Amino acid sequence: MSRIQMKTPLVEMDGDEMTRVLWPVVKEKLIEPFVDLKTEYYDLGLQHRDDTDDQVTFDSAEATKRLGVAVKCATITPNEERVEEYKLKKQWVSPNGTIRAILGGTVFRQPILVNNIQPAVRTWKRPIILGRHAYGDIYNNREIRVPGPGRAELVFTGADGKVIRETIHEMTGPGILQGVHNTDDSIRGFAKACFEYALDQKVDCWFATKDTISKTYDQTFKLIFEDIFNNAGYAQRFADAGITYFYTLIDDVVARVMKTEGGFLWACKNYDGDVMSDMVASAFGSLAMMSSVLVSPDGHFEYEAAHGTVQRHYYKHLKGEKTSTNSVALIFAWSGALRKRGELDGTEALVRFADALESVVIETIEGGVMTGDLALMANPKATEVLDSFAFLTRLGENLAKKWQG
Repeated sequence: MSRIQMKTPLVEMDGDEMTRVLWPVVKEKLIEPFVDLKTEYYDLGLQHRDDTDDQVTFDSAEATKRLGVAVKCATITPNEERVEEYKLKKQWVSPNGTIRAILGGTVFRQPILVNNIQPAVRTWKRPIILGRHAYGDIYNNREIRVPGPGRAELVFTGADGKVIRETIHEMTGPGILQGVHNTDDSIRGFAKACFEYALDQKVDCWFATKDTISKTYDQTFKLIFEDIFNNAGYAQRFADAGITYFYTLIDDVVARVMKTEGGFLWACKNYDGDVMSDMVASAFGSLAMMSSVLVSPDGHFEYEAAHGTVQRHYYKHLKGEKTSTNSVALIFAWSGALRKRGELDGTEALVRFADALESVVIETIEGGVMTGDLALMANPKATEVLDSFAFLTRLGENLAKKWQG
């Protein structure tokens, strides 16, 4: 077979543990036989981040701004145990948080549905898409461990020297403080991204905060969303498309979502989206069955798996034991990036290949061939349960047959 030629490279961000082990196998079995793959490679593995004082993470984000499309493997955000395990210089911050802060934008996560895996919530029949604001909140916070009594204050010093000061609390003993921020520009970009994505997918858009309690921070989100929707042409565009925008409190939407049929975009603030996307993914089947893309306001795209590094399987792999790691989300990260690269470059064959790759994954699972996590939920039952590497080999065989045909 002649391989598809790429006009522009992807930014490739390597990662950690079991996902790092599977990363080159996905390329070897499912991409390189069909595509003359061109990437600009950045090693975001924890050890290399430590060796470069995390500069490699900043470099990968800047490369994404330059090339437009990136694909990222799962990475470790180290805690104290990881610092000791890897003999790190410090507890480096989340690489995802760093990249999102540089690119801005919104993370859209969508379940990958197969007919033989039924959602745990019996009313759900269509995907629930999560739109997560990828800026601010606790992911760009500052924290203080208060040693004893004193006054905790929130202070803003304007460029003109004017000071705004609010007392947070009169501390009577040791405690903790946290400061978070957001910007009007970032929230506007978030609102526009969600409205545009809802129009593209032809689904309703839901948004929720706790504005009754957070009367400045959360209420600003609510008011900006309302302003953009009503005054930037979206109200009419939504009406023409036959879809709606719905706002309510976060606790109300959590209750509502458990009784809906799905088929809508749920726009979430950063922390809400982090938590709720895992809940939605698990209820639809597995975190390994969830696609994820960061869309920046400047038209940059970063595709990644929604799950972590699969630490438990990695330790088994190091012992020489077989694992049955589900690689579907990793594959869909690659297919999403290749499709977007093809769309931006006008390479139709690359778009068709990405579509074929995804359909082969779904057809293989619906045909009864899957990894162990899906076999526990499959109905009808799996006909073959394959280990991590055998599953990728089978997908490669099926893809070759489909693509040649």
